[in-house]
Amino acid sequence: MKSSARNIQMTSFDDLFSAGNPAGTGGEMVQEIALTDLFSFKDHPFKVLDDETMRDTVESIKAHGVLVPGIARPRAEGGYELVAGHRRKHASELAGKTTMPVIIRELDDDESILLMVDSNIQRENLFPSEKAWAYKMKLDAIRRKAGRPAKINSGQVVQDLKGKASVEIVAEDMGESYKQVQRYIRLTELLPELLAMVDDKKLAFNPAVELSYLTKEEQGELLKKMGELDAVPSLEQAKRLKKYSQEGKLGADVMDAVLTGERSMPVQVTLKKDRLRQYFPQSYTAAQMEEVIFSLLETWKTEHV
Repeated sequence: MKSSARNIQMTSFDDLFSAGNPAGTGGEMVQEIALTDLFSFKDHPFKVLDDETMRDTVESIKAHGVLVPGIARPRAEGGYELVAGHRRKHASELAGKTTMPVIIRELDDDESILLMVDSNIQRENLFPSEKAWAYKMKLDAIRRKAGRPAKINSGQVVQDLKGKASVEIVAEDMGESYKQVQRYIRLTELLPELLAMVDDKKLAFNPAVELSYLTKEEQGELLKKMGELDAVPSLEQAKRLKKYSQEGKLGADVMDAVLTGERSMPVQVTLKKDRLRQYFPQSYTAAQMEEVIFSLLETWKTEHV
């Protein structure tokens, strides 16, 4: 059975944001909503910081009010979930306001995600974590609207809309290459502590992408080792850590060797029992064989090292 994904009509950001419907026809009009009735969007990936831009917004709201209304949707439990306008709400609170102009819309989860991402993603100076989670949320929403499962962790490119891959649609909308979008989304596989280091510019972007392939347990161990050694992996070191992880060999000793720049890694030697047996009497136990082997190695060491 062929997919009906090609027939999906994606609501544009401009259509969602437009307040053009007159009151009484589409039920949409700008309303003054109490700030206490506006709740943050679930898993909102964008930071609301008290920075210089926020201070400028506060001063503007004090002088002129909120010029662009937010967009919210009704909550089943009461009040409204803010889809667009989190920074305006916070600035209004700092400005001493008790209400904010808002357009109330009936939006499903995926429409809300697409609007929330598109209304924030064009801001300057976004943190890598903001882009990472925003891209992932948008990609997953597009795939759900296309009736396809989300498979970002498999690295597969799923065809769904107008012959284009979901990740390509996200890339076009965001003005990024699809490979860069994939790299950003990989960052969501990092532990929060490592992702915070990327935001703080303590861990570079490309090494962070490589580290995202480590298991969560390995990432936790690596964090401890980075703290102990006061070291942050370079791109080359991160690639080596990823390689050892994929080979199932990434332990604390290997991490230590990689981070300290040691090229000689711990060596494991397997001695086959059948091959060893030809050098020993059949009556020798494994312990006796081991004793002889290490005795001979000590002799060799004395003569050659």
